[in-house]
Amino acid sequence: MPAIAIIGAQWGDEGKGKIVDLLAEKVNVVVRFSGGNNAGHTVVNQLGEFRMHLIPSGIFHPDVTCVIGNGVVIDPAAFLDEVESLRQHNVSTGNLFVSDRAHLIMPYHILLDGLEEEARGSGAIGTTRKGIGPAFADKTSRMGIRICDLLDKEAFRSRLSFVLEYKNSILTKLYGAAPLSLDKLYRDYCQYAERLAPYVRETDVILEEALEKGEWVLLEGAQGTMLDLDFGSYPYVTSAVAGGVSLGVGTSPANIKGVVGVLKAYTTRVGGGPMPTELHDECGDQMREGGHEYGTTTGRPRRCGWLDAVVARYSADINGFTSVAITKFDILDAFSSLKICTAYDIDGVIYNRPPAHSALFEKCKPVYEELPGWQCPTSNIRRFEELPSQAQAYVRRIEELIGCPASIISVGAAREQTIMVRPIP
Repeated sequence: MPAIAIIGAQWGDEGKGKIVDLLAEKVNVVVRFSGGNNAGHTVVNQLGEFRMHLIPSGIFHPDVTCVIGNGVVIDPAAFLDEVESLRQHNVSTGNLFVSDRAHLIMPYHILLDGLEEEARGSGAIGTTRKGIGPAFADKTSRMGIRICDLLDKEAFRSRLSFVLEYKNSILTKLYGAAPLSLDKLYRDYCQYAERLAPYVRETDVILEEALEKGEWVLLEGAQGTMLDLDFGSYPYVTSAVAGGVSLGVGTSPANIKGVVGVLKAYTTRVGGGPMPTELHDECGDQMREGGHEYGTTTGRPRRCGWLDAVVARYSADINGFTSVAITKFDILDAFSSLKICTAYDIDGVIYNRPPAHSALFEKCKPVYEELPGWQCPTSNIRRFEELPSQAQAYVRRIEELIGCPASIISVGAAREQTIMVRPIP
């Protein structure tokens, strides 16, 4: 059976957690392939409301194997706290595994993340200050420490001693911060190692065996396409698009048979960077309050605006979406009219794709198309044909603009508040 990737089509926070939780009951394996605990997936089910940061959203299905792949950076404290929180709610983690190739977030990554943000001043990116960027930078510059290193105490101390000397030089000489203690850091992480060890596996082998047996695999993305290092609104970026799935879990691209893009019925963004459809009026406030648009990880209010179909179409092209899941659809129930951004205007020149240069992207003015709202509740509707005609027309127009069919429409946070428009292969 195929592997299906779930990818954010905007700037993250699209509701991927609910979609993964919903689809997980039909699959055998769910794998996180990118990001770190800067991601925040909110899942609402019969057990309550959960805010997931590292652990795959399929964890609530006891028969599903959940994997954190090598493409994720792991903060051991955050991982273990999340495990403990699940246990307190009687959610089993016996089906949870972590790649031995995954890189660790270390205390110096978190310190440097904050110090670098402060040094940027007005040009700050707006990171979550969880150490994600510095950890990935170390991975690329071959100064990272992996979980397999951590489990070998002698090798870990040798590796840590070498890296920490370099990091302490940066902390003390560049930023005037206090150095970190090698002995304390070593002791703390050795304690983490003992608690992490039962979860550590060669997860690429788990995935390969599942695919060979014909099992369904769901590949859970973090963040969104517009935060991709290459194709996002650089430098306000962090994650990976569908093309990064293979590297993030250790499987051939040929095994990925479907890519579901997840997008809100409107647009949100956290942190700095361009967002052409951002609203600074009552409509934006209504979206924020109605959709509870506050960061799962940071609690920061999200910037809100009308649906940006330029971004959605670009995401569909980059990722090869086979279908899209439209979330937070019910938040638009109260609006008498809706707008969709169909192009950008920069000094009289029309753009149909987001420009690569951030300064140019900041100058984009949205070209809007206006559609009538439906002004009636949709949260209890379960069939597409029962949606108001204006709501159906809004979905059909989104499909036309992005060149991709809708498979799921979410009309509420709960699992059952979902309209399955068409099956996902």
